[in-house]
Amino acid sequence: MTDSFQKASDAQSGRVENFDAIVIGVGVSGLYQLYRLRELGLSVRCLEDGGGVGGTWYWNRYPGCRFDSESESYGYSFSKELLQEWDWKEHYSGQPENERYLNYVADKFDLRRDIQFNSRVTSAVFDVRANRWEVRLESGQRMRAQFVVAAVGILSARNIPPFEGVDSFKGESFHTSRWPKEKVDLTGKRVAVIGTGATAVQMIPIIAKEVGHLTVFQRTANYTAPLRNSLVSDETQRRFKATYPEIHKRCKETTGGFLHDFDRRAALDLPREERRAVYEQLWSLPGFSKWLGNFRDIMTDRVANEDFAEFVREKIRARVKDPAVAEKLVPKDHPFGSKRVPLETEYYEAYNRDNVQLVDIKETPIERITPKGIKTSDREYEFDVIIYATGFDAITGSMTRIDFRGEGGQSLKDKWANGMRTYLQLVTAGFPNLFIATNTAFCNYTVCAETIVEWIADCIRYVRENGYSRIVATPQAEDEWVAHTNEVGSRTLLSSANGWFVGGNIEGKARAFLLYANPAPAYRAKCAEVAAKGYEGFVLR
Repeated sequence: MTDSFQKASDAQSGRVENFDAIVIGVGVSGLYQLYRLRELGLSVRCLEDGGGVGGTWYWNRYPGCRFDSESESYGYSFSKELLQEWDWKEHYSGQPENERYLNYVADKFDLRRDIQFNSRVTSAVFDVRANRWEVRLESGQRMRAQFVVAAVGILSARNIPPFEGVDSFKGESFHTSRWPKEKVDLTGKRVAVIGTGATAVQMIPIIAKEVGHLTVFQRTANYTAPLRNSLVSDETQRRFKATYPEIHKRCKETTGGFLHDFDRRAALDLPREERRAVYEQLWSLPGFSKWLGNFRDIMTDRVANEDFAEFVREKIRARVKDPAVAEKLVPKDHPFGSKRVPLETEYYEAYNRDNVQLVDIKETPIERITPKGIKTSDREYEFDVIIYATGFDAITGSMTRIDFRGEGGQSLKDKWANGMRTYLQLVTAGFPNLFIATNTAFCNYTVCAETIVEWIADCIRYVRENGYSRIVATPQAEDEWVAHTNEVGSRTLLSSANGWFVGGNIEGKARAFLLYANPAPAYRAKCAEVAAKGYEGFVLR
């Protein structure tokens, strides 16, 4: 009997499968959560909307998709054997290799036997009498478990702005986060890209060399920085494997969990020439050095930030031949680093090509999508292909698109209508035995994900070993955490842009700080302290 036939049969018969825990999602967090819960001897079912493992690295197949973290810092650290077996080909690894890596992990630890693919979760309802969650799939299949772990990712709920006429377009259209597995042939075609965020910055230089003509529709110019990617030499590969303990120790000690950490000096304490020399040195380095290795006060002091922001603008202007186009690409409406800084390779040079046009939709807004293409306030553009690089309903969207119902039938979507409300970023009051295994701390994804997953597994073990049936955060602990999160965020410039950090990229979404901006070591220490005090801020029954 095939898996799909079995699922259909279960749905028709009304059969309900029972597990100790259900994990939603098999990306970086979900795979490791499954591994940890199985170590506890729990029966686990992992439910995945897609047809394979990988999460972000399964869905995002667009040309140019790759890490912006150093590869050696992104891989899992929990298995010494895995670290020695896997070779990274590039310093900033591309999507095909990243997907292969996560498949390798799934196979090495025999995780697939507990994963059910092509299974979209539509609802999860908590039964207060049985202390169990009932999870329902789009197929009608039902499952019950004491614990649910939502490993649904922070950038997985894709966003297509509500343009009038989206379905009327007669050509091909794609959202970058649902790029086909088969090669999309853009050779000689008239192509539109809507958006100039991190995804578009990676993709545009590559497809510009293939298409007949490319029109880029930009809402907001972003500060971007050179990636400076390269192949990993055999010697460097050996160094990675010999020094992984030091690499991971470094990641756990830095503010953001990356290999970079802020310069403790104040930028403006240095003479201008000395300060500029530091900027030039940072600019020559690969990766996030320019952001997370910069002077600490560029993230807290507007004057210091503006000093570096103008340096970046100069770099942009120097790379774009047409001064008018350069000015459109120069960001002026938000501080540097208040949005995640996209890392690029030949992005600005793409606008020097004769077959690339930039349209500023703040000057000429998009009015509608037409059967032939895109109509702005001043003209209609005709296209063969429209690519939506329009991002995600970040952090909350992947949770609120599932109908979670907690105590008293409370809806998570309604509870979070004015912004995400959690305790420790991991749980939400009124929703017992529900854990959120997504990295909403300002931190390297995998480094923080491992900490979160391990904390959740330890918590579940504590609940079961001590004979409890449920654990839930108190409203008071949640209120205090939300206030603390907002206070910490207010000390930085992270909330100064209208981007996904605050939900500003989604029309109608309440503006609220969605990331935890304290240094990563402080976040880990707080989570550990709560556990050490017998899960302070929780009620256990």
